[in-house]
Order: sequence, then C-alpha cells, then structure tokens
Amino acid sequence: MDAREKSRSFVLVSSRHKRVPVFVMMPIDTFGIDASGCPKIKRLKALTVSLKALKLAGVHGIAVEVWWGIVERFCPLEFKWSLYEELFRLISEAGLKLHVALCFHSNMHLFGGKGGISLPLWIREIGDVNKDIYYRDKNGFSNNDYLTLGVDQLPLFGGRTAVQCYEDFMLSFSTKFEAYIGNVIEEISVGLGPSGELRYPAHPSGDGRWKFPGIGEFQCHDKYMMEDLMAVASQEGKPQWGGRDPPDTGCYNSFPSGVPFFEEGNDSFLSDYGRFFLEWYSGKLICHADAILAKAADVLRRRQEEEKSSVMLVAKIGGIYWWYKTSSHPAELTAGYYNTALRDGYDPVASVLSRHGAALHIPCLDMADSETPEKYLCSPEGLRRQIHDVSKKWTLHVTGRNTSERFDKMGLRQIRENCVQPNGDTLRSFTFCRMNEKIFRVENWNNFVPFIRQMSADM
Repeated sequence: MDAREKSRSFVLVSSRHKRVPVFVMMPIDTFGIDASGCPKIKRLKALTVSLKALKLAGVHGIAVEVWWGIVERFCPLEFKWSLYEELFRLISEAGLKLHVALCFHSNMHLFGGKGGISLPLWIREIGDVNKDIYYRDKNGFSNNDYLTLGVDQLPLFGGRTAVQCYEDFMLSFSTKFEAYIGNVIEEISVGLGPSGELRYPAHPSGDGRWKFPGIGEFQCHDKYMMEDLMAVASQEGKPQWGGRDPPDTGCYNSFPSGVPFFEEGNDSFLSDYGRFFLEWYSGKLICHADAILAKAADVLRRRQEEEKSSVMLVAKIGGIYWWYKTSSHPAELTAGYYNTALRDGYDPVASVLSRHGAALHIPCLDMADSETPEKYLCSPEGLRRQIHDVSKKWTLHVTGRNTSERFDKMGLRQIRENCVQPNGDTLRSFTFCRMNEKIFRVENWNNFVPFIRQMSADM
C-alpha cells in the first residue's frame, strides 16, 4: 500500500466515528537553559501534577515540541535525547498519548531574544560567518529563526546539506524512540519553516518589523535564493527578471490599497513577470516541503506499513486570513502561498502532502469572521473552507489547533463546531495551545473540562 492509499484508508476509518481526540501542547517555557548552558526541563513536579489532572479531565494526549536546538545543540551529529526520554516517560506513565512536533526552527523571537530555544549553536556559528544561510528581506535584514530553503541542497553544514541535517535528526529520533512510535506517539509533525509551518517568515513578530494586519514582505534576498531566481529567469529567456523581486510591493506594514503589485495594473501580480515570480517563489516552498516530507515518510514507512499500529505524519501550514477577501491575497503571497481570487494556492500544497501520506494541520479553529476587523477584509472561515475543499479533493486527513488562547465558552464552542467539516466528517485531532497556569484556574477549568468531554463524545 503506497503512502497516498494509506492516507485514504486513514480517512475512511476515521470518518466512522465523530469524536475528536484533543492533545494539549506543552507550555512555551517547558525548557530552559541552566547556568552551564545545558537545556533542562523546568518545574518538573508541577508538570507531573498537571499531566495527571489533564488525564482525569479526558485529554487524549500531549503535544511536545522536540527542538533541534536542544537535541543537537553543541556538535553536529551529537544527539542528546535524555530530556525527551524523561518527558516521554512521564507522559506515558500518566496514560497520555503523544503528538511530537519535530522543530527545526527557533522560538527566541517570542521571548524578545532573551530566552527560548535557538537553532543549534554550531549552526549559529556558521551563520555568524555566513548570514545568507538565513532568509533575508529586501533591506538585508536576516531572520535567524529558520534556515533559508536556498540551502536545502547545499553542503554548507560540515559537508551536509540542510535537508540531510533534518533527515539525520529524524533518523536518530526514530531509532531512539522506536518503542514509542505507533504506540504512545500517534502523530509526528515535521517542521517546514518558521513556527514549524510551511511558509516564509514574511510577517516577523517580536522584532518590531511587522504588526497585524500588514501585508508582509517577500523573503528571498539571501544570495542562494537570488542565484536560483537568476538561473530560472535565464532559463525562461528573461534574464532581466532574475535580479530582484517585484518592485512596488510596499513594506511589512503596508495595506494592499495603493501598492501597485497587489492591485490590477500593468506591473501587478497579474502581469507576466508577476506570475513568473510568484510561481517561482511559491514553487520553491513546495519543493522544500516535498524534499523534507519525502525523507520523513521514508524514515517512518516501515512503521506506517504495520497494520497493528501506525503513526500519522503531519505537516503544518500558516493561517494567513487577513486580506483574504481581496483579489490578490497579498499577505498570503508574501508568505509563499500563491493563492488569489483566480488561483488556488493550497491545491499544490495538498498534492505534495497526499504524495507522502501526510495529514494537513491548520490553525484558526477558534476564529470566526465576525470576530475579526471588517476593514482588514479577513476571513478565517473562507480560508478554512478552501483548505477543507482541497483536503477532500486529495483525500487528506485534517488536524488543527487554535490560534488565540481561548478559555471562554463561546471560543471553546467555536472550536468544537469548527472541528466538524462541511461534509460532516470530523477532524482527525485537535491540538489545544497551550498548557499554562491559566488553564487550571477554576473559572477556566470549569469551561475546559466540559469542552474536552464533548470533544471526546460522538459529535
């Protein structure tokens, strides 16, 4: 049975029931760095008590971020799994299942650069010498949260390419936790970009460059991406198209009106050059996903083919819902989704996931159009409908999460309703973001526990 047939069989089995297993994501500050520079698990006793409480409430499992910057922190190919061995044992002993998110990004921007988990230190040393291993915007600012996809196939990391680094990490993980995979570990999501999502860092938060609802900026100005653009333009017989990204695209915090590229003039996204650039920019992202998911599926194939137990491969996409009701969908274009009023940008993404038997993980399940600012032409509901349609076309499992922290009854009800797709099928699972002290406050806990039990019942 190939990966696509396996994915289809999962969907057919899951549609027979209407319950949605809930995973609760670990706290954002689960891991810290001690005085010697080594990672550690923080508040271990409190975590143990929290896990037991969540199990009693009916939570199905825990979502754990497995950080490249923790496991392979100091030296290439030197993997240290002891923290995760301890954490997985605690979760398993509490009777909970696992969604594991393999994270090849950094979350330091969430802490203002004064905390969080960085990329491996040896990667950062390479980046100190060669800043082009990171994405760059048109002003030369680099984003060191994730390696540019321009280095996917370049042996810049001790003789390894970026994709080989990701593959070696996944191989080490699957070997170390072989006994858990398909048993305690039910889902594995593979990081494909910033925040683990398949997208460019077009809307960087935490450093002051962007704020909602800005359209963002294209992220292709590292030398490796620009060299590729020039090569592709020359192959097309248009070398003049290869020296830059489109002019007149505004800046991070622009609105689409008055920005020529995102309107409908001669030099817009509808022009020959506009179509060429957007096909290249989005196509590079699709190739990036294809390369990494192929490696991940290959690593997991032996376990996926076992009929007694299986693990679901998952890929996350971003929820770029602002300016969705415009013709150009500018915030999606800068993020790498070539999605406009005239073109479905999520269909090629779904096609790649289908090829590798991966489920599609979507955000925004807590959001309704009525809760968003009307003047910014937002539509999380429209985005979800579009993604559900392509998922149905390609017979994909769909999983999801909330974008904003919600403990109120209305927000939790919105999540529950959005976990039922338009065709009546339920999502394969839902990840609640995230565990923290607020969840255990009496007023929130009294809303959260009934929500969990309703999700666990026939919906």
